[in-house]
Amino acid sequence: MTHLAVIDMQHVFADPTSPWAAPRYREAATGVRRLLSAFGDDVTFTRFVAPGEPAGAWRAYYAQWPFALQPPDAALWHLTDGFCALAPQVLDAPAFGKWTPALAERVAPHGRLVLAGVSTDRSVLATALAAADAGVEVLVAADACAGANDTAHAKALDMMDLCQPLIKVTTVAGVRALLGR
Repeated sequence: MTHLAVIDMQHVFADPTSPWAAPRYREAATGVRRLLSAFGDDVTFTRFVAPGEPAGAWRAYYAQWPFALQPPDAALWHLTDGFCALAPQVLDAPAFGKWTPALAERVAPHGRLVLAGVSTDRSVLATALAAADAGVEVLVAADACAGANDTAHAKALDMMDLCQPLIKVTTVAGVRALLGR
């Protein structure tokens, strides 16, 4: 089974006035839409949300980004681009990495995980590394991802590509060809 995880396609990363804006968010959203039709219900959307009370190193993180300390139902955490209607399953996590027990269960021990979304240099990277550590084959659709900036995006893709064969950086077309769709 191949499962698509669409990482954090939320207003906080799409809004150009947000301190966390991903400049190429729109291009990533286009790539995500191209992937969705190839996966049917084998899709999980994730949302980064702030914790109720930051702990550990997250306290310093949110001291730097206090605007983000909002409840999960705040507008900045909503999915964009009509993705709510296309999201059969949504997982929230107050961490970069989205490789949670719930996502692991959806992928199953012998599955393959395709990643798309934002931010390549944080949540996509953290999710890819954790899933690979768990022994899951990970494909990252580079043209369906966006980073904090182009340099960070490219560096994160390079880092993930170093983990072959556990993680393979590819394109939307490469994923669709692999699936025969």
